[in-house]
Amino acid sequence: MTVEECYNAFGGDYSQAAGRLHSDVVIKKFMLKFPSQCGYDALCKAMEEKDYKEAFAASHTLKGVCMNLSFTALEESSSLLTEALRNGFSDEVPGLYKRVQKDYQKTIDVINGLD
Repeated sequence: MTVEECYNAFGGDYSQAAGRLHSDVVIKKFMLKFPSQCGYDALCKAMEEKDYKEAFAASHTLKGVCMNLSFTALEESSSLLTEALRNGFSDEVPGLYKRVQKDYQKTIDVINGLD
């Protein structure tokens, strides 16, 4: 699977990423680093511990990394979660967190199929 095909598969904006990062080699480099540097593990830990202040910070980090890489679908879901956590826990947080988990897993599965 090519970089552009990956973006199409997980709901990203390849043309925006290519415009920002200028080559598939650079995009691929950052895509492969994404799982270890995006803040997702910290988000999961914070949600498990019901530490919503830390969950807010981690979801904000995830949103920012996704925005920089033009991972549109995951950026949108993590942005919604970030806003829901801005003032602590709210009733919409569990559903939004599940959406982030789904979008993250889809993104990771696709990245793992990258040539």
